[in-house]
Amino acid sequence: MEASNHRPTKMVIDRQALRHNFLQEKHSLKPETKLFAVLKADAYSHGVLAVAQVLHEVHVDGFCVATLDEALQIRQAGFPETILVLGVTPVSQANLASQNDISLAVSSCDWLRQVGSQLTTSLKVHLALDTGMGRIGLRTRTEVLEACQLLQADSQLIPEGIFTHFATANEPDTHYLEQQIQSFQELTADLPLKFEYRHCANSATALWHSKWQFDMVRFGIALYGLNPSNEVIKEVPYQLQPVLSLETEIVYIKQMTAGQKISYGATYTAQENEIIATLPFGYADGWLRRMTGSSVLVEGQLCPIVGDICMDQMMIKVPQLYPLGTKVTIIGENNGHRLSATDAAHYAGTGNYEIVCNLTDRISKKYVN
Repeated sequence: MEASNHRPTKMVIDRQALRHNFLQEKHSLKPETKLFAVLKADAYSHGVLAVAQVLHEVHVDGFCVATLDEALQIRQAGFPETILVLGVTPVSQANLASQNDISLAVSSCDWLRQVGSQLTTSLKVHLALDTGMGRIGLRTRTEVLEACQLLQADSQLIPEGIFTHFATANEPDTHYLEQQIQSFQELTADLPLKFEYRHCANSATALWHSKWQFDMVRFGIALYGLNPSNEVIKEVPYQLQPVLSLETEIVYIKQMTAGQKISYGATYTAQENEIIATLPFGYADGWLRRMTGSSVLVEGQLCPIVGDICMDQMMIKVPQLYPLGTKVTIIGENNGHRLSATDAAHYAGTGNYEIVCNLTDRISKKYVN
């Protein structure tokens, strides 16, 4: 989808906030612990190459992505850092990864048995362990030992890492997290291979369970200044600065009278004389219809979205006839008041991850600082 650069709706990405969040985490780590930035989903909609450039300049140790295509985009842009694909990559694509020095997660012994015949050069791999996420990975000690044997038997396979992912590190109750940690320790104890990276720390683990950093931290949502717990856990070891703001302008405004209706399905009826403004922003931009009824900021005042959100536009109820072009803030600060992605997530009954990842490429990006 092409960015709509001639429309007043835009994301503003603050490079300095990104640097701040990265360096705060970097300074909190043991000197030997590596810090990898998670750049999947276009860097959580922040713009992967621009984010990668900022992090390259502050000496990030590596990048984590979800797919081989995301990894290739970064590598082909010239970034030399280690790049790890966290998702499952088909065996048939392993050689392409090896040719581009891209590390792959391995979640089964069958994958390792099949990959050798595909390779023309060495491939770095990270064994994925399922300790309770139930997504991908080796689940038993027997499988882990067999995978180690397969790695030992093939000189083209380089055992770069072994890792797991926690399901509840962002929750106050640590019981399940402790079970996963114990499982990870049991699965990785006294292995016949030495891995460069033994890692299990996502953003939540890095912030609240730092003793489980091991050799590497995969820094995701907190890199972008958002609390991984959706602020269920409010205390963080350092200030997180939101990197993304989302703003637009009033493009149309009108006086309506009691009884008049708004938007598809005529779901909203004016109860009195009301002033309604139209914004060039809708569900095709990622602000889904479930956000109807939530608020935006106009001159520091909360103004509700009324009527169903349309594909390309939405309507808001405002207290006065503002001039066309008046700034409207959807995420960010406006006249001393702030709305966050977490606020939107609370309204939608989801996580701030989903709010920012839903934002589409149609929204133009402006980079500052």
